[in-house]
Amino acid sequence: MMDATIPAQGDAAGEIWPALPYEAWKDSLDTLHMWTQIVGKVKLELVPFLNDWWQVAFTVTARGLTTATIPFGRRVFQVDFDFLDHRLDIHVGDGTSRSIPLLPRSVADFYHEFMAALEELGIQVKITTMPVEVENTIPFDQDHVHASYDPAYIRRWWDILLQVDRLLQRYRSPFVGKSSPVLFWWGSFDLSETRFSGRPAPKREWPARWMALGADQEQASAGFWPGSGKLQAPAFFAYTYPEPPGCPDATIRPDAGFYHPDLSEFILPYDKVRMSPSPDQLILDFFQSTYEVGATLAGWDRATLERPDPRPHRQGERP
Repeated sequence: MMDATIPAQGDAAGEIWPALPYEAWKDSLDTLHMWTQIVGKVKLELVPFLNDWWQVAFTVTARGLTTATIPFGRRVFQVDFDFLDHRLDIHVGDGTSRSIPLLPRSVADFYHEFMAALEELGIQVKITTMPVEVENTIPFDQDHVHASYDPAYIRRWWDILLQVDRLLQRYRSPFVGKSSPVLFWWGSFDLSETRFSGRPAPKREWPARWMALGADQEQASAGFWPGSGKLQAPAFFAYTYPEPPGCPDATIRPDAGFYHPDLSEFILPYDKVRMSPSPDQLILDFFQSTYEVGATLAGWDRATLERPDPRPHRQGERP
């Protein structure tokens, strides 16, 4: 009879949590980020609004990322990034499809081929071609600067997303209040999950309406992103909005976690996690402890919002 015991995490930590040095794949990251924004903006144009912009995000699949179904009149299609075979697949409910290889090419070339593929499938849609949530201001259809695609590093990043998605699914289980699915946000290029207190956030002025709609309720978010801007290294992050007094000085778990004053977020460096004998536990401790700090300081009704997981140990997980 086969031994069903799962090996200790440390036995294969280098494979499960591969190295992802920011500078080594920054060019590929920047290019892929723009490709996801192009696809994401198509979804934004066609799907009905869902609270907190959940409708625009992607979700993780066993092969990459998916838009899930997108309506176009009475037709339905979806777009999948496949990071195993490195292609973009467009599937329509009538059985038609198109595939675009993912390889070194400019953002402009990707934009034109993707939009042409949609047109060939009878899907006519126009999007705004300006990137969002980044310093780059080159319109997609004119961007010949970003043109890198390293499949090995893309695969490493996606392997990490698979593991983070798995852990975020576990983390969100005991929370019975409003909470988001685990979502990949193509604007900020992070994978995260958000919990809500059930109370509105104080009114304030925002630079854009979409920001105001996404921050109109008290919330606590946790997730992973590969690095950019003020933190050019992969990291796990967590924050509570509005940030209650006391967060910057609060004690969190594990010891490697800290409050980043420029980001106003708690940070757990990815490299600290991957070198640990128990990466899963470090990540879950970070997510849970930062939530507890923020929710407690903000006066959330935790007794109502939380309950123990009724099935803490499932097949495929070690007790």
